Amino acid sequence: MTATRWRTVSRWVAPLLLGALVLVAWESFVVQRDIKPYLLPSPSAIWDQLVVSRSFVADAMLATGRNVLVGLVVGIVLAVGLALLAARSPFFDGVVSPAAAAAGVMPIVALAPALNTMFGTTSTTPRQIIVAVVVFAPVFVNTLKGLRQVHPVHVDLLRAYAATPWQLARTLTIPGALPYLFTGIRIASSVAVIAAVVAEYFGGLQDGLGSRITSAAANSAYPRAWAFVLGAVVLGLTFYLVTLLLERAVHRGRAAP
Repeated sequence: MTATRWRTVSRWVAPLLLGALVLVAWESFVVQRDIKPYLLPSPSAIWDQLVVSRSFVADAMLATGRNVLVGLVVGIVLAVGLALLAARSPFFDGVVSPAAAAAGVMPIVALAPALNTMFGTTSTTPRQIIVAVVVFAPVFVNTLKGLRQVHPVHVDLLRAYAATPWQLARTLTIPGALPYLFTGIRIASSVAVIAAVVAEYFGGLQDGLGSRITSAAANSAYPRAWAFVLGAVVLGLTFYLVTLLLERAVHRGRAAP
């Protein structure tokens, strides 16, 4: 086995082994200490509930995933568009950057009830807006930082060749900002799932992971609640991995002759 292939295998095997060890330790701790399910259910009990409730978990993952996807796309488009404008205009930067900072610290516990009242509890719009707000700040800040990393000499060189502002952005500014953009999206993709699940705690349609976790915990079905938590973890990892694969595809496309 070559060194490169060994590094690739170890990169996947190591976290799987660590996860297996954690599960074994968790199961042993719960069984030997006789921990009650309402404090900490065992992995085997959670797995049993996951098998029994797999269709409910899958439906809840789809409902939450749709809200995350819509909010993620809207938040990224807004953040990239406003970052492009802020990079070109110091005045616009002074207006938008404080707003982005405020959006990053906006509490979901206050935002969710207000949006539910505004759009109605039968609408998914409040949850999608919350995800977009949470996504906006990390993508905006990272993209703006990337847009400002362009070396002035390169800008002057392209301007000497009479490049238009669009040509300058297409060939120099935007490609240079792509690593920063994907860093922001990777951060936002995981946070977006957390935001969607938390937003579902505060009323609205009872079809997502957050509302299912609340309902199961209220009925003392703690292993089932943890099964929905496991669904949220899988959903977050899925969005993160898709973002990672998209980033690698873009890098390979740029590296190709």
